[in-house]
Amino acid sequence: ARCQCKQPPSERRNCGYPGISAAACRRAGCCFNASLSGVPWCFVPKKKKVKTICPIEPHARRNCGFPGITAEQCKKKGCCFRPHPAGVPWCFYHHVVEE
Repeated sequence: ARCQCKQPPSERRNCGYPGISAAACRRAGCCFNASLSGVPWCFVPKKKKVKTICPIEPHARRNCGFPGITAEQCKKKGCCFRPHPAGVPWCFYHHVVEE
């Protein structure tokens, strides 16, 4: 993603070799910016920022429990618990989303 390549030149970690083309750099999954000398032009992108959320929409829930599971049992499994509505999992997995 473009935002992963926005970083101060001093924080760039080399990801290529001398003379690497922009296309070859990007094919390697790296960022390319040749606007400054003395810093890597092909560099490692910043890690994606992610967070886990409990999905709000009942149809987006993926079952993490079993019929009759308690909130405590569900949370011990590291899952979300919402005892409503009927007919959908009450214990369900988190979603991971990019920030």
